[in-house]
Amino acid sequence: MNITEPLGYLASALVLATFCMRDMKALRCLAIASNLAFIAYGALADLGPVLLLHLLLLPVNVQRLLAWRASMSDEAAPHQHRDLGCKHHE
Repeated sequence: MNITEPLGYLASALVLATFCMRDMKALRCLAIASNLAFIAYGALADLGPVLLLHLLLLPVNVQRLLAWRASMSDEAAPHQHRDLGCKHHE
């Protein structure tokens, strides 16, 4: 059995699942998984545009996930130092 077609369906299902996410962390994690699946699919099926698109989207999704994570840390930090009136800086 050829793995290429099922991999394409898996990648498509992951993209569809991202549209159902309300949680930003879950959305970005699924988007990263779909990028990886589409990269594999594009490479195996020799689909240059699909491969290129997801090679470009992967670092965007990783960066957005890291930025979201940093913003969550920044939001929690002021509460830790509220009684001292200090802001959290790293």
